[in-house]
Amino acid sequence: MDYLTEAEHTKLSKELENLIAERPVISTRIGTARELGDLKENADYHAAKDDQAHNERKIKDLEKRLAEATVADTEHVPDDVVFLGSVVRLKNCSNNKEDLYKLVGESTGRFDLDYLEVTPNSPLGEALFKSRVGETVGVVLPAGRTQFEILAIVE
Repeated sequence: MDYLTEAEHTKLSKELENLIAERPVISTRIGTARELGDLKENADYHAAKDDQAHNERKIKDLEKRLAEATVADTEHVPDDVVFLGSVVRLKNCSNNKEDLYKLVGESTGRFDLDYLEVTPNSPLGEALFKSRVGETVGVVLPAGRTQFEILAIVE
């Protein structure tokens, strides 16, 4: 199941609105390029058609994701339970290294944050989702099975 925070849902909805608003702009570009004549060798026409196909694919993907996603209600989640949007401090039990992780519905792909992003569909995200501070969770990672102790929920 795909979970989103309210902020992620709003962001994706706005992105969908922007893509839909691009439809007439791309259509106008196609019409203008078509007026230039021979479509077989018309680079502007082919570029606009490619943009249209890309835009429509993104619209369909976002519509499907928004229709199937569950917006997490974080209002009634106890303070010691890891849930969507939580930033948690974990200790790797094999090397005692501590790191911050944020459980997100959609990764931003950014690496300049103070935490690593994990989704509920990832092995670590599945283990963390609805676990509590003080628990130890086991995760099968590419490097093998790893135990993490949940030290605190920072945010």
